[in-house]
Amino acid sequence: MTHHVPPPGRHSRPGPPASTTGMPTTPPGPPTPTSGLPTTPPGTPAPTNGMPASAGAPSWGQAPLGTASAGSQGWSATSGGDGHGLGPGGPAPSPAHTSAATVGGQAGNRGPSGGAAQGQAVPGTAQPPAGTPARPSRRARRRAGTEDQAPTRKTQAPTFHGQAPAFHGQAPAPHDQAPARKKQVLWRRVAGAAVVAGVAGVAGWGFHRVFPGTELLTAVVPAAVAPAAVAVLTWRRPLWLALGLDVVLWFAGTILLYQGLEPGLFADVANSWQALLTTLLPAQPEPELLVLVHTLVWAAATIGAETLARTGTRIAATVPALLVFGVALMLGVDGQGSNLPVAGALFVLVAALALLRDDRPPVWLLAGLPAAAAVAALALVAGPLLPIAAQPYNPRNDADLPPPRRVDSVSPLDRVSAWLQIPDRELFTVKSGKPLNWRLAVLDRYDGVRWTSAARFQPTGGRVPEGEWTGAAEVVRQWVKFDGLPGTWLPAAERPQEVIGVRGLAVDPDSGALLAGSKPAKGFGYEVASRVARPTRQDLLEATPVRDPDLTAFPDSPQEQLFRRLAQQATKGADAPIKQAYRLQNYLRTNASYDVTAPPGHSLKGLEFFLQTTHRGTSEQFAATFALMARTLGLPSRVVVGFRPGQSSGGVYHVKSGHVMAWAEIKFDRLGWRPFYPTPGRSGAKDDHEVVSSAIEESEELEGEFAKGGSDRPKTSQPQAGKDGEDPATGPSPWLLAGVAGGGALVAYAGVVAALPWWRRRRRRSVVGAGQRVLGAWHQTCDDLGLKGVKGLTAGDVVSRHPGDISADLQPLAEISNFVRYAPEAVTDDAATAAWRRSDAIRRTVRARTPLTTRLRNRLLLR
Repeated sequence: MTHHVPPPGRHSRPGPPASTTGMPTTPPGPPTPTSGLPTTPPGTPAPTNGMPASAGAPSWGQAPLGTASAGSQGWSATSGGDGHGLGPGGPAPSPAHTSAATVGGQAGNRGPSGGAAQGQAVPGTAQPPAGTPARPSRRARRRAGTEDQAPTRKTQAPTFHGQAPAFHGQAPAPHDQAPARKKQVLWRRVAGAAVVAGVAGVAGWGFHRVFPGTELLTAVVPAAVAPAAVAVLTWRRPLWLALGLDVVLWFAGTILLYQGLEPGLFADVANSWQALLTTLLPAQPEPELLVLVHTLVWAAATIGAETLARTGTRIAATVPALLVFGVALMLGVDGQGSNLPVAGALFVLVAALALLRDDRPPVWLLAGLPAAAAVAALALVAGPLLPIAAQPYNPRNDADLPPPRRVDSVSPLDRVSAWLQIPDRELFTVKSGKPLNWRLAVLDRYDGVRWTSAARFQPTGGRVPEGEWTGAAEVVRQWVKFDGLPGTWLPAAERPQEVIGVRGLAVDPDSGALLAGSKPAKGFGYEVASRVARPTRQDLLEATPVRDPDLTAFPDSPQEQLFRRLAQQATKGADAPIKQAYRLQNYLRTNASYDVTAPPGHSLKGLEFFLQTTHRGTSEQFAATFALMARTLGLPSRVVVGFRPGQSSGGVYHVKSGHVMAWAEIKFDRLGWRPFYPTPGRSGAKDDHEVVSSAIEESEELEGEFAKGGSDRPKTSQPQAGKDGEDPATGPSPWLLAGVAGGGALVAYAGVVAALPWWRRRRRRSVVGAGQRVLGAWHQTCDDLGLKGVKGLTAGDVVSRHPGDISADLQPLAEISNFVRYAPEAVTDDAATAAWRRSDAIRRTVRARTPLTTRLRNRLLLR
């Protein structure tokens, strides 16, 4: 009786072949390799290669899965065993109603699609015995009404459609699992793009030390999300299309950032670097500064998302975002807050991406992410406790500061006499817990005619750098409201450390002077926190002046001798710098009188007239004269214009134009700038202002300390260089640090390049289980052949791609790996050893054929 294999139809279902003799059919079993693992008839000894025949494994020579490709509609079998492809002793199927049998691993096709046509013998296949009557054709049987009905039982012969299941790195999957597989791949692609967007966004949030506010999210979120979405939607499209969409979305993000079109967009992107390097942190969240963060995050997300979608790399897509985080660390090195939580979040996201790209089950994510989070939390806790003594490199120390600029057309010192003529004009109010002098402007350059400021104002988001004094101090908060004060100078108590509510704020780091970006309108208000120094008497007695030629410069003029002679006369017998300053202050307070009607001006001619003729003037003349006389003694000095506390009313001080006042300051080592008040009181004896009066009382007490001999001479101390003559801080060059960091990164990468392939081969060779070692040998061979990451290839596809001397080892290795997939429990250690011997031979052959430059490039790209 012949065995009939019905064609696939509506009622056909996969199943074992139906028996026509009443004997149970042999269920399909794992294929027995035909090369490297020869088949043997039943009852013969176990085959070679260390692999015994598996229980239930057929000996009828069915082709190993992947070594034969299916025909157009039929199924393929490898000739072996009894030569009929159905098992020992089985009947030979009619070639007219069966698929072409595979010989030597090549499949024939039924019908006109290729191979033998219907009714023709296929070379190499078993033929029916002589004398066997030919079976009528299907058409003839249909006409006669004797056509066999397709069995509906599940024991019918199996029908294979399409190609043999893919095996390259994956177990064969039935066709009904293809949609699930496709859904899983789509899920991983979307999840990977989301992780890349998260890495870019978190790296952009590293700029929170530069822009500590929610405005940063406006620049970061669109730039991180849009490129990832484009990569998911266009991963099968040309790269130029995806990049074009990314550029359009970047431009749309800038419109959201600027709240409209900005003609100077590209200029802002080019200049934002220098602007941030000359800005005192925190920076104002201005669009012209935030556009830099937006561009960096967009570039990192675009490169990362396209790398993830178009390559098979694991974590290379996160490298651009990590570089952006490095830029954020450098630009925010002196900002407030910490980036340790940001670094921990980046570590967890990179670990999640590595798990996603490793094609592991979702359970690995559930186990791996908590482990990565635990490591990040440990680093977050232990990081601040590490004994790191080195100061981080600050690029702002090497940036070129903006040149000095003239703030107002009229110097505040020139306004003193004019304001005193209209003393009842409301200027501003201050709400404060205690009365203080409100500083307005600091003038440290004199040209013989007027005092001006050489301040180098830098933009800031509100923080003011600390001064030289690091000892005891009292923090006083003030709420200032403008009423009629002209100009852009902002009053505050010495020394400001934080300003809130001023848009476009700029500060001079040396003097602490504040400047608004535009002229404040009436009713404008802001908050200031000032750090008022409280040095001890011993600190004052031991003070020594700093060395700064700019702060002791005196214009070349004949008046210099007059000022020097009077200064020496006033300080005669004072051998300590602080004592000289107090003697000079007392000299002017007792040898001249305060008069608001005195002629204005502070030129050398006018001050000479004040000293030799009138002996009366306002605080303008007293402060300017004191500063110039101090400079002839080598004391670095400057002039400050400000206001007395004003009239108090319910904790609010109303400051009027008549409260204007100028005083002088001298810079001491460690103490910083100390105020001196050479202007006498309105009565000619005591001042009617309690701040000045307390300062005068303090100076008189210190004069008494000197007179008693308690501290005739201050302790010696090395003078500190001033602003221009300051010795640069010792330390390695930033270029040297950058070179060392780059060299270290290259060495680390070279180590990874050299060790990763060796570690991968060692892991695959030493894995537990002979079957896993066989599969490891096959995976290693696919990597060596350049097929890493290529999906959907069968063993036959891999073998057919590499004929010649490579296939001599590749064909047996493919058959061994296929056998492992169907009967892993039957694999022995000898089979694993044989598989690796084949893999090593293939590796040597491939290396001999591949040029050195190609191997080096593949190694550097971690292929």
